[in-house]
Amino acid sequence: MADTANAQAAAPGEEQVKNCGSCGKPVKRLKRFYRNGKFYCNKVCFKKWKLKVKTEAAEAAAGQEQK
Repeated sequence: MADTANAQAAAPGEEQVKNCGSCGKPVKRLKRFYRNGKFYCNKVCFKKWKLKVKTEAAEAAAGQEQK
């Protein structure tokens, strides 16, 4: 809900500030890298995020097997 409020609050010609999905830095319009519904600084940040998600899923699966 907060995202829709921010979208409505921004002026029509004004760009919204988006943060990198991996490192959290503000992403400028010229350096955007959009994948899987999120913005990233560059391809390296996207690959780091992808690796992080993959390892978390593997750890969760390993934890479920031990129970």
